[in-house]
Amino acid sequence: MSSKGTANKDLIENFWREEIEFRRIRRESADWSFIEKQPPRIKAALEYYIETGDLYVASRIAGVTVGRMNELRKKAGIPNVA
Repeated sequence: MSSKGTANKDLIENFWREEIEFRRIRRESADWSFIEKQPPRIKAALEYYIETGDLYVASRIAGVTVGRMNELRKKAGIPNVA
């Protein structure tokens, strides 16, 4: 494999290692009691955010603005890691 191919593979592997770590941090930090008490769309959106870190799509799931979704993220104790 060329050095460029190896560098790309290392970059991809590092990306996925970080994603897994960020997901773990979001899961462990989340206030699951707060999340469980939310209406179904908000709960689903918070869970989606925990798994992906995608605030925009989470806001679409919840049917709220990105700003409101960010407020909910904070109330749920979910850190914004990236």
